[in-house]
Formats: sequence, C-alpha cells, structure tokens
Amino acid sequence: MKIKKFITKYGENCYIVFDEFDHTAAIIDPGGNEEEIIDFIKQTNLIVEYILLTHGHFDHIAAVETLRDVTEAKVLISYEDAPMLTNPELNLSGRFYKNIICSDADAYLKDQDIINLSNIKIKALSTPGHTKGGMCFITDNICFTGDTLFKGSIGRCDFPGGDINILMNSIKTKLLTLNDETLIYPGHGDLSTIGEEKNNNTFIKDLIL
Repeated sequence: MKIKKFITKYGENCYIVFDEFDHTAAIIDPGGNEEEIIDFIKQTNLIVEYILLTHGHFDHIAAVETLRDVTEAKVLISYEDAPMLTNPELNLSGRFYKNIICSDADAYLKDQDIINLSNIKIKALSTPGHTKGGMCFITDNICFTGDTLFKGSIGRCDFPGGDINILMNSIKTKLLTLNDETLIYPGHGDLSTIGEEKNNNTFIKDLIL
C-alpha cells in the first residue's frame, strides 16, 4: 500500500491510498488542487474507485465533482453529512468562499463499514463532533482522522453541527482505543501517532486518566 499526500490551497490534507501492484486507489478528502491530483493519477496509472469523505466542509470536498467526472469514482460520505455536498450554507463555502455545490453521494457510510480496495481494506469509523457525521478511516495501522484529531490539537466545534462533548467522546471511544503505534494522517497539519497524542496533546490528556 502506498499513500500520497497533497496539501491543498486551503491548507487541507488530501490523501490518495493505492495498491502499488494493480494501481487501484481511493482519494480521501479532495479539497482542491484538482490539476495536481489528476496529473499524479495519470502519471501513476491509478484506477480510482472511491472518493472517501471524512466530513462535508468545503475545504474537504472542493475538488470532488471534478475528480468524480475524471475518474468515475464513487463518492462515499456519512448519511448525516451528505446534505453538505449539495448545500453551500451547510458546507460553509457560502460563508467563506465561493459557493461549492456537489452532486449527491453515491452511497452513505456507517460505522464499521468496510471499503474493499483490491488487497486493501479500509474501515469507516463514526466520529461525530466536528460535524454531525464525521468519519475516520482505518487501514492496517493507519488512521485518517479528518478534522477529528490533529497533531497536538482537536477539531473545532463552533460551526453548525459541532459539539465538543460529542467530539471528545468520539476521540475517547474510537481513537484512543487504537494501538499507540497507530499512525495519524490528519485533515490538517503533520502526521502523528495515537501514543504521541496521548502523551502530548493537552486537549485529550484528561480522557486517559
């Protein structure tokens, strides 16, 4: 399994997970930089089967429509966040940027759903709090945490649908139960591990007492 990271124009991390042998791939949170992502897909001869969304804020979905058109990949998001794809007020683009409107998702994700990508199995974890339908994705010892958990921080909860108590419960029950060696690939910022966050993240230290 290979992972390619793109830092989009909004400072958001988009990832491509792909099988290095048969070139099947999934894109996680394409928040922009469409041309750069398409160039990489073509250069690497990737077959993109899925676009996986941790949540529906504009900085994580801005490139969805372009990449869906180019790759014919299926777009997957939680049922709770699905309305954000089609509504610029809900995805906040109408508040901060130009309106971003996507087509409906192809399917809705639920907690513990498995996405099969050739030899790669990606498990969806329901982690609401940053949004009502926030998701994380796990494969092997890697967790793509979206805007739920960052290196040294957590997702903000002051946008519509955010709830700090729900977010902290999601982190405690879904993420801090993972092995300390689990790598965190967040929606913004640098990589980390669960163990590092347990030891150094002041926002969650009280959760492990």
